[in-house]
Amino acid sequence: MQLWTTTVASARAAQRQAQEIEAAGWHGMFVVDSQNLSGDPYVSLALAASATKRLGLGTGVTNSITRHAAATATAITSVHRLSNGRAVLGIGRGDSALAHLGRAPARLKQFERYLRQLQAYLRGDAVGFEEIDIPTEWAPPMSELHLHDAPPSSRIGWIAEGLANGETKVPVEVAASGPKVIALSALQAERVMFTLGADLERLQWGIELARKTRRAAGLDPDAIAFGAYINMGCHSDVARARALVRGGLTTFARFSVMHGKANGPVSASDRDVLETLRSNYDMKQHTRADSRQASTLTDDFIDRFAVVGPPDKCIERLKSLARLGLDKVAISGGTRGASAEDAAVNRQLVAKHVLPAMAA
Repeated sequence: MQLWTTTVASARAAQRQAQEIEAAGWHGMFVVDSQNLSGDPYVSLALAASATKRLGLGTGVTNSITRHAAATATAITSVHRLSNGRAVLGIGRGDSALAHLGRAPARLKQFERYLRQLQAYLRGDAVGFEEIDIPTEWAPPMSELHLHDAPPSSRIGWIAEGLANGETKVPVEVAASGPKVIALSALQAERVMFTLGADLERLQWGIELARKTRRAAGLDPDAIAFGAYINMGCHSDVARARALVRGGLTTFARFSVMHGKANGPVSASDRDVLETLRSNYDMKQHTRADSRQASTLTDDFIDRFAVVGPPDKCIERLKSLARLGLDKVAISGGTRGASAEDAAVNRQLVAKHVLPAMAA
């Protein structure tokens, strides 16, 4: 199972961070795409690519609103080419990137349409002009220019040429928690990345739903990969381990109840925690361990939805995810507002014990 870590997008720190992450033994590095909170992810990924040799590189995650599908395809394929095929495109319906524009996550119809267009561009295929989601009030049809000749459709020629010459296509991984997004991801992506926490029952539910959807569509249920975004705090003191993940866990847990109803298998007590989290979420304190929402998570909830504790416990939890059928896990560790000292201990323990054990 591949172990990736997540970090913010920072042009100044990207090269150093990527080198440290690669040296520690991680398989890959995701950077967030949230324009009001961090730098440009593709600049960071390009710099990381130039400073590393084997590290996987991806967005964790971008969204379907703030960039046109053609721009997203061009940006991530540029990173893919620069890194000699190490890039992946992680995408979701949007959270903080849209919240800071005064918007909620993308509607399902728009998200699915975007994924289809994105995959077409990444395959070097054409997208019809009638499919382009640019209002004519913003830019009128090209026909008004009365050109002698013009492209008949939207296609990224240099991507098509690269694929014809042996380059690989950038894989698309969709972050999914609700049943509708899991289902459409199973049809449109190379990998479904669940945001259901580290609870085995919930992850099994997601995997079975994705496979059922593919079978119903006449597709091979085994021809898609599964992964998950999880929060992990590695520390001999479990209370400190919990404190490390509280802030980040609020973000991922909220996805399962964002629209009012908890997704997937969930106990009555966990449902109560999720509903309390939703009603107390302060986007101005997004991901912070000392936020209002972080205080709503109980110890029992954290122990089920995150991976916390000493190295041996973290290793066993991760191996249980691999046995379930996940081939990739994106791990978020210490978050803003948590103890810097404990975060340093977490990094050391993961590098010394967890990563080698999982690679064995």
